[in-house]
Amino acid sequence: MQFADRLNNVETSAIRELFKLLGKPGIISFAGGFPDSAMFDVKGIQLASEAALREEPGAALQYGATEGYGPLREQIAHFMATKNEPDVQVAPEGLIVTTGSQQALDLIGKTLISPGDKVIVEGPTFLATIQCFRLYGAQIITAPVDEHGVNTDALAALMAEHKPKFVYLIPTFGNPSGATLSLERRLRVLELSKQHQIPVVEDDPYGDLYFGEAPPPSLLALSAQVPGSRDLLIHCGSLSKVLSPGLRVGWMIAPPELLAKATMCKQFSDAHTSTFAQATAAHYLKAGRMPATLAHVREVYAQRAQTMCETLRAELGDGIEFTQPGGGLFVWARLTGARGQMQDAAELAKRAIDKGVAFVPGAPFYATNPDPATLRLSFATADVDKIKEGLARLGQAFLA
Repeated sequence: MQFADRLNNVETSAIRELFKLLGKPGIISFAGGFPDSAMFDVKGIQLASEAALREEPGAALQYGATEGYGPLREQIAHFMATKNEPDVQVAPEGLIVTTGSQQALDLIGKTLISPGDKVIVEGPTFLATIQCFRLYGAQIITAPVDEHGVNTDALAALMAEHKPKFVYLIPTFGNPSGATLSLERRLRVLELSKQHQIPVVEDDPYGDLYFGEAPPPSLLALSAQVPGSRDLLIHCGSLSKVLSPGLRVGWMIAPPELLAKATMCKQFSDAHTSTFAQATAAHYLKAGRMPATLAHVREVYAQRAQTMCETLRAELGDGIEFTQPGGGLFVWARLTGARGQMQDAAELAKRAIDKGVAFVPGAPFYATNPDPATLRLSFATADVDKIKEGLARLGQAFLA
């Protein structure tokens, strides 16, 4: 077959390829970016789905509007307005429901990227974003990240030099970096967006998964402090990490002209996100169970993150460095090469599989200039005992 030229720009996910190696019995995986299925509020979702079928079976089981199921758009707008300080003012018609936030990124690619357009992303960033934007022909430029998020001085220089079509950021508990953009830098990003008239995409699937103190308000929440920036801001949210990825419910908040184009492209793609899933999510949010669900998930993940960090230090010592995450699902680490120890994460990953533990090498998360010493470990799906056992195996692989 003669495939489309655009496929020459992408390759299959390194993470998905790694999963093919995980069938070995007894393996402990820190590789996936999944929430723990044991954390799902199964009872609450069951009650919500029953309510959808009892109260509105015709609407829940029928075709629906491409923009999204009306009651869910209302509930998402309410959810957004009640979790940020200062409050986010989002009207239901100011957002569309997407099939997970991944579809929102695809719609952004479809509507904004022409072949050869430049797009700035963080280095490192979400692997699927790199693949998605490259599929549409983007030339990807990377801005460096430290423990406080994207370096805004470097970002300012890159925006001035390259004049990108847009900037893509994960400001809160980034994947894979785990970094959270400081309040000062968030305001600077909005000011840069306004100054250069360059849109900013804020991808925020992890912002509700904080441990202890809440992170700074989202760019969306802060946009009121930088007049004019809201007209250039695209915000992507999701219920996948906080409720259930199987529902495939996400959303995109954007200027009206972009929402109109994105809705048109979504209509061509899937007509609409599952109305039954949307009705279930709407009833769940309306029932008021989300705060308790989030409180439980935060407590469990915080404990696991603490255990992972303590055990990494104990098992690998000065051979590894990382910043302890304040939320999200990941620890982003780097092999230091101290005392002549190994510094190749891909080689360590192979040894680790042989010892019965898996993680993701960090190089694929860089669109340019990959750092082969980096690695990502997820603490979400393994309990405390599994984390200790898995990292003991990792220590054995490291010293092998």
